[in-house]
Amino acid sequence: MDMRLAALRLHRENGGKLAVRPKVPLRSSADLSLAYSPWVAEPCKEIYEDVERVYDYTIKQNLVAVISDGTAVLGLGNIGPEAALPVMEGKALLFKAFADIDAFPLVVDGDSVDAFVDLVTRLAPTFGGINLEDIAAPKCFEIEERLKKRLDIPVFHDDQHGTAIVTLAGLINALRLVDKTFPDIRVVVSGAGAAGVAIVRLLLSVGVRHIILVDTKGILYEGRTVGMNPIKEEIARLTNRSRRTGGLAEALDGADVFIGVSVGGSLTKAMIARMNERPIIFALANPVPEIMPEEALAAGAAVVGTGRSDYPNQVNNVLAFPGLFRGALDVRATTINEKMKVAAARAIAELIPPEALRPDYVIPSPFDERVAPAVARAVARAAMETGVARRRKDPEAIYRDTFDRVRRLRQAWDAGRDLGPLPPPAEPPEGGAWAGDAPFGPGRSGPEGSGANGSRPDAGEKGTGLPAAERPEAAGSSDRPSADGAGPDGGRLAASDAEEGGRR
Repeated sequence: MDMRLAALRLHRENGGKLAVRPKVPLRSSADLSLAYSPWVAEPCKEIYEDVERVYDYTIKQNLVAVISDGTAVLGLGNIGPEAALPVMEGKALLFKAFADIDAFPLVVDGDSVDAFVDLVTRLAPTFGGINLEDIAAPKCFEIEERLKKRLDIPVFHDDQHGTAIVTLAGLINALRLVDKTFPDIRVVVSGAGAAGVAIVRLLLSVGVRHIILVDTKGILYEGRTVGMNPIKEEIARLTNRSRRTGGLAEALDGADVFIGVSVGGSLTKAMIARMNERPIIFALANPVPEIMPEEALAAGAAVVGTGRSDYPNQVNNVLAFPGLFRGALDVRATTINEKMKVAAARAIAELIPPEALRPDYVIPSPFDERVAPAVARAVARAAMETGVARRRKDPEAIYRDTFDRVRRLRQAWDAGRDLGPLPPPAEPPEGGAWAGDAPFGPGRSGPEGSGANGSRPDAGEKGTGLPAAERPEAAGSSDRPSADGAGPDGGRLAASDAEEGGRR
C-alpha cells in the first residue's frame, strides 16, 4: 500500500479534513429570525451587559484556535504557513475526535514576534483557548509568555508542554518499575529546543533535582558562552549543579534517565553502558529515534519509550492536549499553569494500575476511552484548586460528560452520520486489512509514524476505538468506565508525538 498516495487522496478528495456544520436548524422564517435578524440582538445585548455571558451564548465556550507560522513543522522545518495548514487541520481533528472540542486552524504569514502576538491578541475574543503549534524555538517561548500575560484564556504551546506532560507520565510509571524516586534520579535531556526546555522545567517542578541538558554544542552549564540564548542561560542556572562539561557521553555518566528530543542515532550502546543500572531510555526523535529500542534493551535499559507507533511506550501528545483543554474549557480557566500540567501527567500515569505495569506498557493508548475524561477531570480540579477557574464544576461530572460526548461522537462516525464526502476506501495493504482494523497492540498500530494521525479512531468495536476484549463491557463494567479511573487498562497502542527530531 502506498501510504503517500493514500494520504494525498484523503486530503484532496475531501478538500481538507474539516468543515463548519450548524448546530441549529434553518428551515423556516421563524428559524431565521431566531438565529439571525431580528432576535439575534437579544444575546448580543446580554453579552454587552456582561461580557462573561459570551461563554453561555456563543461557540467561545468550546472553541480553540490552532495557530502556527509554519516555521517548525513536523520534521519538515520552516515550510511556511500554507504548507503547514494540513497539520493544523489534523490537530483540529484530534481536538474534536478525542475531546469533542471545536478547533479552528489558523496559519500566519510573517516572522515578526510582535505582529504574531498582536494578531493572536486581536483574535482572542472569539476563542476559549489558544493552542500554539509548530513555531520555531526560541521565539516560541517569547510568543507564549507574552500571550499568557496579555490574555485571560488558556494559551498552550503543545510542542513544548504536550510532549513534556506525556514524558512525565511515562517517567512516573517507569520509575515505579525500577523503584526509584524523583529526588534521587539523575536525568539527561538531549535537545534544547521547545520540548527539551519544557521537559526540564516540568521535571524541576515535580522535584527532580539532578538534570543535565545537552544541545549540539554539548552540556549546558552556567557561564557557557557558545550557542547560548536567554532560555538556555536560564536553564543552565537551574540545572547541572556539578557544572559538568563535555558532550552527551560525559553527561550520561551515572545517569538514571535519558530523554532524547534531538536527532536519530545520537545515543549509542556504549553511552548507555555509562549509565546507572536499569536505566530508563526515552528516545523520542522521529522518525528515527536516538537509539532503536532493540539496541537500548540489549545495552541494559529497563524501560524504553519512543516517538514511534510501531513500538510500545510511544510518547504521544494526543494523550494530553485534548483532555487538558477539555478540563480548562469546562471550568473556563484563565490560564494553564504548572499544577494543571502535572495533574494531567499524573492522571495519564494512573490509568495503568500497578499490577498492570510492564516494561513495555508504561504509557496508555490514546484510544483508551478513559484518557481524555481522566485528564479533563484532573486539570479542572487543579484549575479550581489554584484559583484560575472562572466557575466551579464537579470534576466527576466533567469526567462523565467528556466520556459521553466523545462516545456519542464516535458512535455517530460509526453510523456514517454527519461525515461529509468521504472517498471510497483505498485498496488495503498487503495482508488484507488496514492497521487500524486490527486489535491494538505493540507493533500493530499501523505504518511508522501513524498512530493517532494515521490509524482510524473508530478501529476495533464500533463506538469504542478499542478491541472488543478491551472494552469496558468486556470487563463487566457499565457502558461508561467508572469515574474513579477503574476499568480496563485500555489498549496497548502507543501513538506518535515526539519532537525536535520531527514530531507526529
